[in-house]
Amino acid sequence: MLYAFLKITFQLLFRIVFRARVIGKENLPETGAVILAANHMSNWDPPFLACFMRRHVAYMAKEELFEPPIFGPAIRACHAFPVKRGAADRAAIKTAVQVLKLGHCLGLFPEGTRSRTGKMRKAEAGVGLIAAMTGAPVVPAAIIGTDKIFANGGFLPQLTVCVGQPMHFTGDRKHKEELAAFSQSILDEIARMKQELQK
Repeated sequence: MLYAFLKITFQLLFRIVFRARVIGKENLPETGAVILAANHMSNWDPPFLACFMRRHVAYMAKEELFEPPIFGPAIRACHAFPVKRGAADRAAIKTAVQVLKLGHCLGLFPEGTRSRTGKMRKAEAGVGLIAAMTGAPVVPAAIIGTDKIFANGGFLPQLTVCVGQPMHFTGDRKHKEELAAFSQSILDEIARMKQELQK
């Protein structure tokens, strides 16, 4: 109920105020386990990305967000679950794997945290590991403009999200180098899509 209400509310906000463009959302499979992976520039990214997808998106979010007495229960109701930053959080990875085993859509930001400069950071290996453990495809999504909302001289920028073709891990999940390379390849594809949109 809350998820559906917020989805409609954010859709109206982003379409009316920020003239949102959504490209390629049909590339996200309608059923089955899938990881939706995007670049991360702003706290607006999770609702902006999720509200235009046809499926519920369960996000892994930093544990500090779950501490406030009202906001914490609210984001839990929207299918988010906590992760400890700066360390390998096995409980969070276990929850992410369970989300995918149930055939749901998992939202991840391969950079691990927001980019303060707008430039994409190096990918962390987590998205590759989770994809390897579950066999779930990874759908890359490029977000443009959220870093300029009420800031950086943009105030009311036009927002864009472009959803790409699914990517599959085909290497050996025991090899850290292959996991890291796959994670980086996802970010590289997101960067390529961003560049194409900004031409």
